[in-house]
Amino acid sequence: MTDYAIIVAGGKGLRMGADLPKQFLPIGGRPVLMHTLEAFRHALPDIRLILVLPAEQQGLWNELCHRHAFALQHSVVSGGATRFHSVSNGLRAIPASVTEAIVGVHDGVRPFVSTEVIRRCYAAARQHGAVVPVVPVVETVRELADGTSVTRDRNHFRLVQTPQTFRLSLLRRAYEQPYREAFTDDASVAEALGEDVTLVDGNRENIKITTPFDLTVAEALLAGNSAASQPRP
Repeated sequence: MTDYAIIVAGGKGLRMGADLPKQFLPIGGRPVLMHTLEAFRHALPDIRLILVLPAEQQGLWNELCHRHAFALQHSVVSGGATRFHSVSNGLRAIPASVTEAIVGVHDGVRPFVSTEVIRRCYAAARQHGAVVPVVPVVETVRELADGTSVTRDRNHFRLVQTPQTFRLSLLRRAYEQPYREAFTDDASVAEALGEDVTLVDGNRENIKITTPFDLTVAEALLAGNSAASQPRP
């Protein structure tokens, strides 16, 4: 069964306050997005990578790939008005002749998804059909309602990450539905069909880089990973 990854990178970086879209900001001297693509190729060497970018950002991406000699094979398709439409465009880039495949949909600004989590998601999707990586909530949760708030048991909640991973046939059926504002991620689209979603363990480092603080954390994570990979004397 073929493995695909649709990497969605349509952010403008407004919360980052930077001139560059956040997926192009450097960590360790190279754009975030390059680290993300490499994470999937490292975990699954035969995976087919589909990068979804706004049409107006593709020239810059090509320039960055040339500047950094980034030759990892991937295809680029244009994004849509919403994440839902961008994923739909990515799905259409998979040939219609391909019917048996596993597809992960991943945020382009999550470069620290671990090899183990990627492999776990794809293996579980082969068995269950629809899989989402999650991590426990470690802080106290309060729910706002009617001008007041109430504490909720955090053990009943999980934080959702990506890659959200599916059998191709299931994801295609899900994205044939008309768009709804309630579709906040791929799992919610699949659930609208009545599909069950299986949860698997994510990794805490799999942060979504959206603010300057996240970028500082990302540099620290990258430095830590580099130090851990160095041979000991």
